[in-house]
Amino acid sequence: MRCVTHDDAPPLADLMPWSVAPPRLGRGWPAAPDAASLKARWDALVKAEGPDREALFEPTRSRTLHTAVGRLPGRTDGGTEKLVRASGPCPEPERVLLAPYDEQWLIPDQRLIDAARPELWRVADERQVFVVEAPEAAPPLLVTSLLPLLRPGRVRPLFRRPGGREPNLAPGLLEHLGARLGSPPEPLDVLAWITATARPDLTVPLTGDAGAWDRGLELGHRMLWLMRRDGERPKLPGGRRPYVRAPLPSRPVALRYDRDEEALFLDEGRISPVPPEAWDFEVGGVRVLEQWFATRVAAPDPGTLAAIRPATWPQTFTSELLELITVLTLLAGLRPLDEPELPDPITVTELRGAGVLPVPSAARRPASVLEEPEEGPEGQLALL
Repeated sequence: MRCVTHDDAPPLADLMPWSVAPPRLGRGWPAAPDAASLKARWDALVKAEGPDREALFEPTRSRTLHTAVGRLPGRTDGGTEKLVRASGPCPEPERVLLAPYDEQWLIPDQRLIDAARPELWRVADERQVFVVEAPEAAPPLLVTSLLPLLRPGRVRPLFRRPGGREPNLAPGLLEHLGARLGSPPEPLDVLAWITATARPDLTVPLTGDAGAWDRGLELGHRMLWLMRRDGERPKLPGGRRPYVRAPLPSRPVALRYDRDEEALFLDEGRISPVPPEAWDFEVGGVRVLEQWFATRVAAPDPGTLAAIRPATWPQTFTSELLELITVLTLLAGLRPLDEPELPDPITVTELRGAGVLPVPSAARRPASVLEEPEEGPEGQLALL
């Protein structure tokens, strides 16, 4: 039985060749843990005039009140006039992944975003799945159904076109895997395998052994379910589910963990049981739970749009925290499929011999997506 070494395993960059740099906001206030605050921030911006509006906006070299940009692809609300003249209601906030395992809200308006990456918005729909490289994390990939705004890892959509069409996989890979496994896998199966087996150096061992493949799929699909949080909500076994044991304060300021009691304290408020695995879950050396909490309680500079936020701790934050504890606990219990000797390996050499590699340069560029007209600056029809 031959072992797949790191030199033999193909890089993720060859298996999912099209990638995009993550969107860059350039200012923090267009994103928030709750949608109501975003609408209030927008209202405050458009009510302000002259220098006050400019100061609230927080201009950068990429975006000022006079920058002319089009509407984000696939969006029907939000204006395209320059922000210096903007009025009217806030574009409907959209759920995004703003930090590892932290789902928040964004005002989807390209005038507010330094680098929105329209090519990602063109393919973002209910069928899309985004992979974000996080080699310093375990697992080294974050997967989400939401548009990811995480930095600095590159984003690899599973599909190159809306509606789950044209998988972002090396041309011929599905057919070659099908020939080796006995039946062609679905694109989501390949993503599940990648999620379960990706190594810290972002290489992905492949196998032609149906039994090993099935083991990887079972693990990978569970990881995808937990990270995407689609469908049925995850639950821990009875007796291990976290609950609020002492009421949370109206505005907590400190978070601490008692390992002996398996309890998470928000000031005097208490949630338990919280397994150590959830508290210790880190990405890039930062505890996910600590970062999630800090984002919601950090005191922004007064007089800024970011200072517009809930006056008290919303119930939705508590519900999201309980679910996040559950997700991190369950993910921590899953280990990537790293069999010492993966049977029947599919190596880079084999993929080259089959013509799957090297990947044609066109596969590394976005597809030409002309699903519908896009509105450009000042209401002009965008030319693609």
